[in-house]
Amino acid sequence: MNTEKNYKIVSLKDAGRCEFHDELNLTGCEMSINSLPSGVSVPFVHSHKQNEELYIVLEGAGKAYIDGDEFEIKKGDILRLNPAAKRCFSASKDKGIKFICIQTKANSLEQFSMNDGVINDEKPSWL
Repeated sequence: MNTEKNYKIVSLKDAGRCEFHDELNLTGCEMSINSLPSGVSVPFVHSHKQNEELYIVLEGAGKAYIDGDEFEIKKGDILRLNPAAKRCFSASKDKGIKFICIQTKANSLEQFSMNDGVINDEKPSWL
C-alpha cells in the first residue's frame, strides 16, 4: 500500500532568500521568496539558458533592470521574463521589497488549468 501523500507543506522561513525546490521536491518549477532591505540591490545582473522567470512583488517597492531598461516596481506588480533577459532588482531607498520568483523551462507548459483540471466527486467538510 502506498502511504506517500500527494502533497507536501513547509513553513516559510524568515530569511532574505528562501528556495523551495529541495524542501518541496519540486519537479516542474523552481521557486524562491526574496527580501531585500531598503537601499539593497541584488549584487549582479543575470540571465538564464532555458528558464523563464515570473516575479510577483508581494511587499514594498524598488527598481527592476531588464535589458538596460530601469523602471519602478511595487506591490502587486507581476513581471514575466524570457530566459535571455538580463535582469537585476533593488529595493527603494525608503522601503524594502519582497517578491516571489518562479522559474520554469520556457515553452514547456503543455496545457493550462482548464484543460488539465479534473472535477472529482469527493468533497471536503465545508461543501
